[in-house]
Amino acid sequence: MSISIDKAALRQLDGIQKRLGYKSRSKLLRNAVMGMLSDYESIDSLKGNVESVFVLTYGDSEKNRVSDLLHRFEGTIETETHHHHSGACIDVLNISTDAKRTIEILGALKKSKSIYSVTYSVIPKTK
Repeated sequence: MSISIDKAALRQLDGIQKRLGYKSRSKLLRNAVMGMLSDYESIDSLKGNVESVFVLTYGDSEKNRVSDLLHRFEGTIETETHHHHSGACIDVLNISTDAKRTIEILGALKKSKSIYSVTYSVIPKTK
């Protein structure tokens, strides 16, 4: 397997490798991939209704694109908080829907080229 990565991202990766004490990029990337696989395995196992909080970061110039994307999920977003910081936007979304729709939302957000990062926490609803 091989990957291509731009120089700026490679510098960031090397900095992370150094700060975390990894002896090789390969080990760092293996751990990152395993963490991602574990994360997705966890979300794929969700059933029923769930509450979730998503935190998005994106450039101020992308706010209209992100807004259009979020409108696709309008019925599921309970609250949205929007902040500006150094030319970037930060949105905190409280989402309440079924597990299938939550997975759909996560996929759409992660695939968006307009969004820098997506972090989330999902909590199954108890009756």
